[in-house]
Amino acid sequence: MNSSTTGPSRHADARVPARETCVVRYLIDRLAAERPEQVYALFDGGRAWTYRELALRTRRVAAGLERLGVAQGDHVLAWQPNTPEMLLTFFAINYLGAVYVPINTAYRGGVLEHVIDNSDARVAIVHTDLLTRLEGTQLASLTQLVIVGGDGSAATTLPATAFAMLDQGIAEPGPLKRPIEPWDTQSIIYTSGTTGPSKGVLSSYLHMYTNPGPEAWHFVTGEDRFLVNMPMFHIGGLGLSFAMLARGGSIVMPERFSTDRFWPLAHETGVTAVFLLGVMATFLLKAPPSDEDRRHKVTKCFIVPLSEGSQQFRDRFGIDVYTIFNMTEISSPIVSEPNPVVRGTCGKVRSGVEVRLVDENDCEVVTGSVGEMIVRTDRPWAMNSGYYKNPEATARAWRNGWFHTGDAFRHDADGNFFFVDRIKDAIRRRGENISSFEVEAEILAYPDVREAAVIAVPSELGEDEVMAVVAAAPGREIDPVALIEFLRDRLAYFMIPRYLRVLPELPKTASSKVLKTDLRTTGVTAGTWDREKAGIVVKRDKIGS
Repeated sequence: MNSSTTGPSRHADARVPARETCVVRYLIDRLAAERPEQVYALFDGGRAWTYRELALRTRRVAAGLERLGVAQGDHVLAWQPNTPEMLLTFFAINYLGAVYVPINTAYRGGVLEHVIDNSDARVAIVHTDLLTRLEGTQLASLTQLVIVGGDGSAATTLPATAFAMLDQGIAEPGPLKRPIEPWDTQSIIYTSGTTGPSKGVLSSYLHMYTNPGPEAWHFVTGEDRFLVNMPMFHIGGLGLSFAMLARGGSIVMPERFSTDRFWPLAHETGVTAVFLLGVMATFLLKAPPSDEDRRHKVTKCFIVPLSEGSQQFRDRFGIDVYTIFNMTEISSPIVSEPNPVVRGTCGKVRSGVEVRLVDENDCEVVTGSVGEMIVRTDRPWAMNSGYYKNPEATARAWRNGWFHTGDAFRHDADGNFFFVDRIKDAIRRRGENISSFEVEAEILAYPDVREAAVIAVPSELGEDEVMAVVAAAPGREIDPVALIEFLRDRLAYFMIPRYLRVLPELPKTASSKVLKTDLRTTGVTAGTWDREKAGIVVKRDKIGS
């Protein structure tokens, strides 16, 4: 492959692996040559791609994107569910040395508009079922759409082409202007803001490699087949796909998680490793026992966060359970041993990482006290490279040379770490990070609302539920049902509040800031309206929201 022949990496730092070990383009070319007939990916319906086919398809789609003007270093938006096309999108963008910028399939309205504008992307690869959400949306720098599904026609003023047209024709793209290096930007993943709009996390290839890499997840090998049931717009789905490519292993990628199909799918496809959000593990445990519970080859399971039922999960399904603490910006600093016995632990600090718990002045707290977790690594580029076009947020997060997670932890004398709470105002509901700022902005767009605060309250399923506390505009009354209907077209389904509490005025500090701590302490009161009890269901549509 002339287009990939760039010579070996020439850095002397032994902590930084060679390009062929951690850069997508060189990994794909190397593995296609070394193990062409080995399966890399299996999909719904029984489709399977060997490493040879993965390389051929990736090169063709990369060539198609190149014909559309995508060049090394360009940002390309990817707005699709988990499908073969989404996986090819990821690999083809990186094959060109361009930057993969995925969008949550539930985004719409102002949140979607912000991501499009912030990304500086000229090309977006979009599933046909999401196109209607672009109507009336400011498209910023976008000049070209690639449509996944259908014939490529689009209800938009932008030129559009069908994705299928990319996966044919020219066999490979042209030569690179320069080698793609481990420290080059691989992706920009948007993570929900807490005091402002969502921020774009800059990740290098080396960051993506290190995150679930051999040093962090040393018990995952190239012999494993990982079930990727997390979306490719999250670090969960993207990281697992990358991790198994880097190991020369394989993945199974269903379009979405299904409790009923989970164990049959694992059995049919030979899955050996899975990653589950705590709520997913709960769903599987609450399902009626069946012959499928042990009719599989799964030997290891990550459950995040670790639930009370982890021992029951292990006993019922015959699987070793692990847990970790991670976020998009870092690289799995806390990892557990198999089947941790210390209740509530996230694990211990792994090798290659330093972790401190500090007060508001970055001074370390004593063992057993609560402090913010801050992190740094001994490998360069092993964590995020900042937030795209947001130097202020980057400086705040990386102050004093440590990355500040914004999460409160404590640790015991044995080195076990325990998550306490989120210092930020972000809410986590069923695996989705939610910005209270963004939800509040949409609620405040409702004419009857004068002020609003969005907080997390405990969910009976674990993690959080979304609660909005509002005050009415002068001379107005707030109808909870009407407000929820107003929000349906403005927010992702998982962002729409379950609880609504109406107050004459929100409690505030002397500087007129809302006292969210007071609202959290009060929580759900007897007079709080509950959307679910009112029989109003909000759920994902065909794709995303």
